Amino acid sequence: MPDHPVAARAPEALFDLEEFLTPRPPEWVRRIGVFDLETTGIDVTRDRIVTAHVGVLDETGTVIEARSWLADPGVEIPHAAQAVHGISTAHARAHGRPAGEVVAEVSAALSELFASGTPVVAYNAPYDFSLLRHEAVRHAVAPIEHPSPVIDPLVLDKAFDTYRRGKRTLSVVAEHYRVVLEDAHEAAADAVAAGRLALALCERYGDRLPAAVAELHTNQIGWARSQAESLTEYFVRIGRIDPLDPVDGRWPIR
Repeated sequence: MPDHPVAARAPEALFDLEEFLTPRPPEWVRRIGVFDLETTGIDVTRDRIVTAHVGVLDETGTVIEARSWLADPGVEIPHAAQAVHGISTAHARAHGRPAGEVVAEVSAALSELFASGTPVVAYNAPYDFSLLRHEAVRHAVAPIEHPSPVIDPLVLDKAFDTYRRGKRTLSVVAEHYRVVLEDAHEAAADAVAAGRLALALCERYGDRLPAAVAELHTNQIGWARSQAESLTEYFVRIGRIDPLDPVDGRWPIR
């Protein structure tokens, strides 16, 4: 008989300590939707969709589903917008599909993802979802009133690395987290990069993220509101905005 019976049983009780101490990634990383729009401008109530992308990534960031659209927005594409995404009015009119059809198909693709419980990543989500909603109303398409669950890497980055200096554009934040973004301001490239950025944020801050994506969605509502309040205080202090005109903190749609 061994002198230490407990020690004799120890091999059966051994476990991988490193695996035990490493936070497990939440279930939602296994399949995430991605969404991005390129448009005629930055006014979500008046501007129009030019290109759109909806796709799906797996937990490695590999694209497993992808669909892109080019729309004829029905209005002139300003030179400033064309300089960003490279689509001219002539090209959109010659090769783009009717805007109403594109809005309906993009809305349907997103609705299918939400209905399946798949979270959709959108960088600065209130811009894309708000503009899509206004486009839907404009073209008599049923709008997505309450997109959920949504993951916004911009909100997450501000929440977990609040005091980092510098811009928070997609290209800058992607570089910070070593996510490759080629062909910035192309809808598919931006959407995929945003999805991979969400995965990178999960890898870095996984121990601070809730396991349930519904809870993460709710948390981002509060984080976005707090971030807007902080930005409002800063802008008022430097005289950039009037205190009666605060930054809109509604998320993921305004």
